[in-house]
Amino acid sequence: MNITSFLIYCIIVTFTPGPTNIVILSTVHHFGTKKAMEYTYGATIAFGILLVISAMLNTVLIEIIPKILIVMQIIGSLYIFYLAYQICKRDSSKPGITETGTFRSGFLMQFLNPKVVLFTMTVIPSFIMPYYTAMPAVTISVFAITLIGFLAFITWVLFGTIFKKFLQNHSKIVNVMMALFLAYSGIMIWL
Repeated sequence: MNITSFLIYCIIVTFTPGPTNIVILSTVHHFGTKKAMEYTYGATIAFGILLVISAMLNTVLIEIIPKILIVMQIIGSLYIFYLAYQICKRDSSKPGITETGTFRSGFLMQFLNPKVVLFTMTVIPSFIMPYYTAMPAVTISVFAITLIGFLAFITWVLFGTIFKKFLQNHSKIVNVMMALFLAYSGIMIWL
């Protein structure tokens, strides 16, 4: 497995602005760190649950239909390219979510967040299953990805104000760099 591509993909997808990160940022600004952490715990647990569901579904599918891996790799790489395109054209100077942060809202939002759902359903078949199918390896991978997600959420809590200003001041450069890294990850799925 190409660890570099895997880590770049996980870090870019989890650290870039998305619905969860924007709500965390808004919660920090409006209700403080304590409320944002409550929301973050809920989001992290749901993120981990989605990864477990993905790992279980993909483990069953890979045993039943080995050729489905190619389809999943295609879907995964197309999704990565789609994310790269979306990040490249994104205007991060227009925040729009002002929801209060609770554990429950953080938990439920993950199941409604297309970025998270698609990420959890593509990262396992694209980066883990081609190389590891044993349950201990898949479990370690799920924990590692969940930890990366949690670290991304914490980053938005701790450095939200600074990160938001940086993105606003340099949004085009940051977006292009992240898009290029994502495109690299999409290409590396096939190498």
